[in-house]
Formats: sequence, C-alpha cells, structure tokens
Amino acid sequence: MSRVVDAKGRDLQSVSQELREAAAQDAVTLRNADHLHGLAAGMKSGEVTIQGDAGDYLGAVNDGATIHVLHNAGRYLADNMTQGTVIVDGSVGYGAGAYCYGGTVVVNGDAGDFAAVMNKGASIIIKGSVGDEVATYMLAGDLVIGGDAGQNLGNYLIRGNIFVGGAWQSLGHNTQVQELTPADIARLRGLMEQYGIEGDPASFKKIVRLSEKPFYN
Repeated sequence: MSRVVDAKGRDLQSVSQELREAAAQDAVTLRNADHLHGLAAGMKSGEVTIQGDAGDYLGAVNDGATIHVLHNAGRYLADNMTQGTVIVDGSVGYGAGAYCYGGTVVVNGDAGDFAAVMNKGASIIIKGSVGDEVATYMLAGDLVIGGDAGQNLGNYLIRGNIFVGGAWQSLGHNTQVQELTPADIARLRGLMEQYGIEGDPASFKKIVRLSEKPFYN
C-alpha cells in the first residue's frame, strides 16, 4: 500500500519536500494537489500517483520518476524531462511534452496547442486529439497522435517522426507525408499495445521533415 500525502491548503515547498522523502521509501499517492504548480519537478526516481487534477509544470525536468495523474493536468506537462514516464488519464493543456530530451509522456485524452514543441528525443503519445502548432521545431523522438491535429502540425520540423491516426487541418513548413515502413508499423503496434491505443497501426500517417535545412527553403 502506498503512502498518502495530502496537499490540501499547503504550499509547493512543503509538499515537494514530503513527496521526495516519501518517494525515496515507497510509492506515493498525492491528494488535493491541483492548486500547486511545479510538483514532482526534477525527481530522479520514485512512483507518484496523483488523485484528481494536477497543476501546471507537473514533472518538469523529470529525471527518472514515474508520475501518474488520474484525471487532468495543466500546462507544460513534463517540460524539459530527460527520462522517466509521465501518464495522464485525462486531458492536458498547452505545451505538453515541450523541450523533452527523453522519457515517455502518455496522455489518454486530448492535448492543447504546442504539444511536443522542440521535442529532443522523447516518445510522446496522445491518444486523443491535439491543437495547433504541435511538434513545432521538433528535433528528435516520436510523437504519436491517435486522433486529429490542428493547424501547422510539425511546423519547421527538423528531425523525428510524427504519426497521426486521424486528420489534420494543415501541415507546417518543411513537412512531408511518408509511407510507413514495416519497422514503423511494428514500433507503432508495440506502443499501441503497451498504452492501450485502439486501431490499426498500418492506418496511421507518418510525417517527416522535407529538408535538412528547413529555414533556408
């Protein structure tokens, strides 16, 4: 049974200190934390389950912890994460998975604008739909979108792969649709099975860069 930390009426500093100390010993369940922004930032290990909603910048600079939100999360989920896993059962706001260097972000609902912006190597999986300017300046890694995307998807894409199960309003600069390879389908199938995404992986569309020099075309 995990240890319970109640954040009701408390500030970020006191909750963060107790959370780190508890996570070093056991799995932790966190309650009443939706008013706090920057929770679980920079954690290097541990398992944290957040009941209800979570605030902005949850799991920022995560360096190895597993963080699971049972409802929704705010803006900039897992900002600058290097490793570890952040899972949200609901939806998230603006900038989910921004500037990530590695690790895995899973959103079971929808994500807002600028998700995966400047992703540098993480696997970012959005089961639902996403907003505009998603994966702008993406540098590496994989973005899997189970639903639809808004405008300028993959704008100025530099490297990395975007897989989309639905449709998009428009693609950004320096993008092209490329046929899935058997390796792509196998990788998608593995991710979909692992994280419970329904559908045929072969039906996804793959978006990659058009040129190695996107700013000079």
